[in-house]
Amino acid sequence: MSESPISIGAPGLDVDRLVADLQATVDRKMKDGVYADARVARAEKTNLAQLRGSDDFISFYLTCLRDAVFVDISDFEIRERRRFFGPLLVAFKKTIWKLLKFYTYRLWSQQNQVNGLVITALEGLEEQSAARLAALEKRLAELEGKAAGHGS
Repeated sequence: MSESPISIGAPGLDVDRLVADLQATVDRKMKDGVYADARVARAEKTNLAQLRGSDDFISFYLTCLRDAVFVDISDFEIRERRRFFGPLLVAFKKTIWKLLKFYTYRLWSQQNQVNGLVITALEGLEEQSAARLAALEKRLAELEGKAAGHGS
């Protein structure tokens, strides 16, 4: 195979430094809560595997889930960009929306209840795990302290 005639790059570009700078900026913004928005959580779902190494992954992820847990069941403005039959299409869409809303409101409400219960359960499990881990770490430190005391 022949070498590609196209080359992408720039003189003096340090890719490793650029990646490190971007990662540092992302870490800083995460700590500042910039990425706690539910829209960011949805956008970042493909990058969660890379965030798993972080100590704050679970609390960050649970916060994102808490922000995005509920289905929005509120009304929204129905607009039509087409000029021809525009008002007729808007009236038609509003009628369809009212019918759908009547049909799905109870389902959405129940789904919001379930979503809220699930995230609360996950948060409770995380708190229990963190408390157990802290207790085990404390006990381990005490046992290591006793062992060090007997070894001298």
